[in-house]
Amino acid sequence: MDDGAAPGGGERHWGTLLHAFGRQAETFEDARYNTAFTMHLDRLVDFAAPAAEDVCLDAACGTGIVARALAPRVRQVQALDATPEMLAAGKERAAAEGAHNVLFQRGDAAALPFLDDSFSLVVTRFSVHHVADPAALTAELVRVCRPGGRVVVADMVVDPALPGDIDRVERLRDPSHGTTLPVERITGLLAAAGARVERSDVFDVPRPLRPWLQQARTPDDVGARIEAELRAEIGGGPATGARPHLVDDALWFTQTWAHLLAAPHPAG
Repeated sequence: MDDGAAPGGGERHWGTLLHAFGRQAETFEDARYNTAFTMHLDRLVDFAAPAAEDVCLDAACGTGIVARALAPRVRQVQALDATPEMLAAGKERAAAEGAHNVLFQRGDAAALPFLDDSFSLVVTRFSVHHVADPAALTAELVRVCRPGGRVVVADMVVDPALPGDIDRVERLRDPSHGTTLPVERITGLLAAAGARVERSDVFDVPRPLRPWLQQARTPDDVGARIEAELRAEIGGGPATGARPHLVDDALWFTQTWAHLLAAPHPAG
């Protein structure tokens, strides 16, 4: 059984990620399993403050849920992801929704196939904790953003002062999970890439455990192990980092999410 250790080398991690997200394409934005993911979508879009003339990139887009939410408020959105199954699902949904200004393309968010200064609004959601090299990802996001544009990074974050290793639990649930970073670390990566964070929105998101496991198609024995560890913590056992609690005897846990908006510095 996977013991929650960090993924191995880049190629191994890339293959794990593609396999995991290929399996999750059908459940990725299914509200039965991922209510938190869909419920806070409008909050992110409002935070990004899209304008009618924006040309946008949704990097590591999954099914393009953010791209499709941006579409009615901007000129065009490029939705890029590495997983064919995710892109196929997103393209089908975009057509059904009449989001004809969303273009889907396969590619690596850490090596974007676009020229410098191509977009006025660049967004990525829940990608930083998956990629093997977050610095490469943030550098690419800033590179393709025009002067005067905005880069929005939305992801889970961790408070290093809290006890427990949430990444170990996350990797048990989904082996494609990499490392959850603190807000300060993401801010530093953006700064190193040439962008200054100007606004942030950090908030806790309580989530029911079972739908979270079902969304990732976590094997039953692994899900039972996670549940046992979280229930043990409630009873005074070791901290997992998941901040578990009971709601009507159902097991819940708490994530912290952050929306960060950064402005690229002028070149020179």
